[in-house]
Amino acid sequence: MPTSSTRIFLVRHGATILTAEDRFAGATDVPLSDEGREQARRLALRLSGEKIAAVFASPLGRTVETAGIAAAPHKLEVQARDGLREISHGHWEQMTRGEVDEKFPDEVESWDKDPFTFAPLGGETGLAVTARALPALLEIVRDHPGQTVLVVSHKATIRLLLSSLLGFDPRRYRDNLDQSPCALNIVDFKDTVRARLTLFNDTSHYAEAGLAIPAVPTARLSKGWNAQADK
Repeated sequence: MPTSSTRIFLVRHGATILTAEDRFAGATDVPLSDEGREQARRLALRLSGEKIAAVFASPLGRTVETAGIAAAPHKLEVQARDGLREISHGHWEQMTRGEVDEKFPDEVESWDKDPFTFAPLGGETGLAVTARALPALLEIVRDHPGQTVLVVSHKATIRLLLSSLLGFDPRRYRDNLDQSPCALNIVDFKDTVRARLTLFNDTSHYAEAGLAIPAVPTARLSKGWNAQADK
């Protein structure tokens, strides 16, 4: 790879129709809500002056649509990569956290302790997601030396990627890292083993909505974190 770095704009998709309901919808193909489309439009405006060489996305509808809106000013086609899709929650899919707590308390306890190596029945571990998402991202980096690329993925997938790239304990990815809808992260790669996080979970492109500073996270975290947040 040349001495110049490859810049990855790593973006979570915009809000969906299930975001407000706080349902598990990793593998469920949920469309963007009107709010999510507006977030993507504001991101597109923010990135319109950047020289973006290519746009990639998870194949799910919410990521493809977010990427398409962001790619429009650059007249680039969205290229789907299966490795970038969201973690599957198996038989928890489309259920609320409260419903899952009630029906599968033992699974929830194990998942809260270590979501990297444990998965609900029929679902994926964080390890399995990393095993498919990291090679997909690094292939994009290799194929675009010295260029800037937009990659649109999902909340858990992005947090697992950043944990791996930055050497964080992946068992704590749900507690240590957050991702707001349509948040922008910037990762600069000197090569495929040297990555630098330059911007994290930034939503200043939709500041007009009063959401420029993400709120303290209270949802989709382990019970230990939630208990502390309630104090």
